[in-house]
Amino acid sequence: MIVIVDYGMGNLASISNMIKKIGGDSIITRDKEIILNSSKLILPGVGAFARGIKNLEEFGLVDVLEKAVLEKKIPILGICLGMQLMTLHSEEGNVKGLGWLDANTIKFNDSNLKIPHIGWNEIRICKATKLLKGDYYRFYFVHSYHVVCNDVNDILFYSSYGSDFVAGFEKNNILGVQFHPEKSHKYGMELFQNFLKHY
Repeated sequence: MIVIVDYGMGNLASISNMIKKIGGDSIITRDKEIILNSSKLILPGVGAFARGIKNLEEFGLVDVLEKAVLEKKIPILGICLGMQLMTLHSEEGNVKGLGWLDANTIKFNDSNLKIPHIGWNEIRICKATKLLKGDYYRFYFVHSYHVVCNDVNDILFYSSYGSDFVAGFEKNNILGVQFHPEKSHKYGMELFQNFLKHY
């Protein structure tokens, strides 16, 4: 069962509908037993980093997610804020993250840029991955902060807004994308299909 983690933040229904559209089955829940017995996890997110961490803590989901992801090695896909929450720390609220990846979340600091970054951007694939296998992809972004990976080997995708930024990472069973595949039409459908099939 594919579990979309409900911690009170994110496009839960949009993700569920996209998975249904490609023939998959998912459940939106914060039930700990269901999370621990899932085949795959999706950690969505829209909103502020500090609120996201606080919600995960208040719902008692930090420990169960760590057990599922770090011990049981269940594949997990973080989307937008969900990706950022996996890092060590965020400048947004000066808050510690889950710390699953050697990375930090920082704000776009170019005064010439309109923040948040909203719209369609191409991505560049940096290393071999089962998540995307073609040559050309465009995804929909909405974000004011982005991830900086301390280990370049974790970087999966780059995109550009003023300058290059990390648009996705992959380390073992932990994957994150800064964009919204659930809003990215055929490109998002392909990404979800590959996540369901190959992880």
